[in-house]
Amino acid sequence: MNPIKKLWCRTFQAVFKIVIPILPYRQPKLYGSIDEMAEIVLSKGIKRVLIVTDKGLVQAGVCGMVTERLDAAGITYAIYDGTVPNPTTHNVEEARALYLSSQSQAIIALGGGSAMDCAKIAACRIARPRTPIRWMKGILKIWVRLPLLIAVPTTAGTGSETTLAAVVTDPEKHHKYAVMDFPLIPRIAVLDHRLTIGLPPHITSTTGMDALVHAVEAFIGRSTTAFTRRMAIEAVSLIHAHLLRAYTHGEDAKARKAMLRAAYCAGAAFSQSYVGYVHCVAHSLGGRYGTPHGLANAVLLPIVLRRYGKAAHHRLALLARESGIVAPGMSDADTANAFIAWVEQMNEQMRIPRHLDCIQDADIPAMAAHAEAEGNPLYPVPQLWTLEELSEIYRLAQGAEHN
Repeated sequence: MNPIKKLWCRTFQAVFKIVIPILPYRQPKLYGSIDEMAEIVLSKGIKRVLIVTDKGLVQAGVCGMVTERLDAAGITYAIYDGTVPNPTTHNVEEARALYLSSQSQAIIALGGGSAMDCAKIAACRIARPRTPIRWMKGILKIWVRLPLLIAVPTTAGTGSETTLAAVVTDPEKHHKYAVMDFPLIPRIAVLDHRLTIGLPPHITSTTGMDALVHAVEAFIGRSTTAFTRRMAIEAVSLIHAHLLRAYTHGEDAKARKAMLRAAYCAGAAFSQSYVGYVHCVAHSLGGRYGTPHGLANAVLLPIVLRRYGKAAHHRLALLARESGIVAPGMSDADTANAFIAWVEQMNEQMRIPRHLDCIQDADIPAMAAHAEAEGNPLYPVPQLWTLEELSEIYRLAQGAEHN
């Protein structure tokens, strides 16, 4: 990277880190059971809500677990179940229209990251009806209070129930818009492990690895705080202890509770300290090919960590030791490499592929450009990369040999 652009990126990141203590970060009010749902809604004087979810959760009866509690309390609701993986701008507009036509007063986001993202950006469009989604892209573009947003995660991965971020895909341009602002942080989050019992193994694995990526990228970046480091360490420790158990024994309540907590902690960490190049590359893959975000993150994490090399060794080694994954006694380089080997082993044990067959050579320049625009200067990565260096990540994800 040329020196002027590098100086600009690092100056931007340094200023952002300095102002973290005075920015209006907050945590949602946490509840542990959907049995409290009706009381939560009624306590806010709300009698009509929109539930943003997907058809799979409706058909599986998960949505019914929430609506039966609303029915018992006489709370009226409309259900938007059109959310797709990598939610689109069309999903957002459909959810917004249903919110308005049903005269809803709040939104319940029920699902994984896709439902959460759709609900968040729909809330932005409700609060800012004259602002197109493309103008919301980036940081601090909302600046208004959103309708009450209650986040009820049904997967343990995105941490969207505590983050200020949401991502939506423009299906015509095959591009993802990342929207980040403080009003997007849900006011209330309900972490009920019963909603994750029976989650298919492949969803458990990729969402769990998604949480790991959030924690790792937040920790090894250059904008950490004592709080975000503590949250990242807790998340990685919980994932190390419980993800494989949740994957192989989906009914294990202890493992499911632990993974919900891990996703929440990882979300809290990256919401303040941000992510890195794993994410901007994964976003471009989701926009171009519809690659599930957790899957892309899981495949990319060891590739990106190895490519960072010694720029990430110290922080990665500290995370490995503090989370109990690697015992003390080795050098930073050896400890970091042992951590990366653990990530690859986890992927292998959970049948996550090492590479992505969907990546086409002709698409790499455009995807790398999107990734570079998203990552620089926003993400405080251990090592700044150029367009060419990001392009190499796509080729490595295809299965090219390391240089």
